[in-house]
Amino acid sequence: MSDRRGTFLLTACLLLGGCGFSPLYGKLTPKSDMSEELAQVYVDNIPGRYGQLLRLALQKNLAGAGPEDPHKYMLKVYSSMNEEAVDIHEDNTSGRTRSTGSAHWVLITVEQNPRMLAQGDATTLDGFNTTFEQYFAQTLNDETLQARVSDTLAQSVTQQLAIWFRSHNMPEKAAPDELPRYLNTDRMPDDNGNAATDRTGVDGFPASATGRLSRSTTSTSAQ
Repeated sequence: MSDRRGTFLLTACLLLGGCGFSPLYGKLTPKSDMSEELAQVYVDNIPGRYGQLLRLALQKNLAGAGPEDPHKYMLKVYSSMNEEAVDIHEDNTSGRTRSTGSAHWVLITVEQNPRMLAQGDATTLDGFNTTFEQYFAQTLNDETLQARVSDTLAQSVTQQLAIWFRSHNMPEKAAPDELPRYLNTDRMPDDNGNAATDRTGVDGFPASATGRLSRSTTSTSAQ
């Protein structure tokens, strides 16, 4: 049975190779190898503690296992990480912290008159459960969250760069007007009587849409 499984897996791999399947930035053929181009990208400084985490993650992804010595391109990244409280309890405390990380990157040449080659955007959503009674654990959770967000954004930016080096197609950017909106009951209508609205978050839900009922309210509703 094990021999049959091994033969099946080998046949499947050969069929994938025949269909043109190849890693995005792996060393398979000179045409499909984007690792050499990625290794030539210098990541410019990103301010702040979170910015340094993102820069280190990008340097690790772009350099790969080889030595880091970029001279051909420069990558400028403008990133932000926002945290908001969701899962609001009756005592106005929060049971979860939701974080939205975003990064806008610009790839330029390293020469006397630099040229912009490509640009794109990456977003990610993460979070952790809040523990107010354990402040040390809360701090560790927040630091771990920043590391996860920076790693995820670095992977997305690296993938977009690899796609551009291979196809020279600019990544598509979603129009802000296409995001859904929701009524904000905490704001007054405008002078024309139009209700106030806000856009949703990356996950499609506003913070005010997540709450928690008390046990007494839940049991009463169930009855």
